[in-house]
Amino acid sequence: MSLAVALVFLLAGFVKGVIGLGLPTVAVGLLGLFMAPVQAVALLVVPSLVTNVWQLLAGPGFLALTRRLWPMLLGFCAGTWAAALILGADAGGQAGRMLGIALVAYALYGLSKKRLSVSPAQERWLSPLVGIVTGLIATATGVFVVPAVPYLQALNLEKEELVQALGLSFTVSTIGLAAVLMAQGNFQLSLAGASLASLIPALGGMFIGQWVRSRVRAETFRLLFFVGLLLLGAHLALR
Repeated sequence: MSLAVALVFLLAGFVKGVIGLGLPTVAVGLLGLFMAPVQAVALLVVPSLVTNVWQLLAGPGFLALTRRLWPMLLGFCAGTWAAALILGADAGGQAGRMLGIALVAYALYGLSKKRLSVSPAQERWLSPLVGIVTGLIATATGVFVVPAVPYLQALNLEKEELVQALGLSFTVSTIGLAAVLMAQGNFQLSLAGASLASLIPALGGMFIGQWVRSRVRAETFRLLFFVGLLLLGAHLALR
C-alpha cells in the first residue's frame, strides 16, 4: 500500500469518526485521482465494512434500531441488486456529480436550521422506498448517502442514535455492494489484500475522529454534520 493511499484512508476515517459518514465519499473521490473508480470502490470494501460495524456496535440501541429500520435495510439490498442488473459494472461519472449536487442542497437546507420530520405513518411506506433509491444510487457511485442520510436525520434520532443508525445502514449497504462487485468480478484477491491493509489507517483516523466527536456539544455536532455533508458534496460534484 502506497503512502498516498494510506493518507487517503486516514483522512476518510477521520471524517467518518467525526460526522458518522464520509469514508466512501472521501476515499473514492481522492483515490479516483490516481486509479480507476471501480478499483477505488473495491479497495474501500474492507475499511468501509469494518468501520461501519465498529460504528454500529458502539451505539446504545442496535436491536431497537434494527427492528425500526429493517424495511429500509431490505430496500438497500433490493435496490443494489436491481441497479447491478440495470446499470452494469461501471456507471459512476454523471451519477456521482448529481449525488454531489444533492448533498450540497441537503447540507444548505440543514444549515438553514429548518427540520424535516417523518411521522410513524409516513415511515412505514417511506422506509423501503428510501432503501431502494439509496441502493440504486450507491451501486452507481459507491456512496450510500442520499436519500438515506436525510431520511435518518428526519426521524429525529438523538446524536448517538443517529450515528449508530448510519453505521447500521452503511454496513448493510457495504455488504450488498461487495456482493455485487464479486458477482461482477471486480473484487479479486489482489485487491482484497490491499483493501485489508487500508483498514489500519482508516481505523486510526476513525478513532481520532470519534475522540473529537465525543468532546463537542450537540449543536456543534449538528453544525459539523451539515458542513461535512456540504464539503463532501462539493468535492463529489466538482471532481
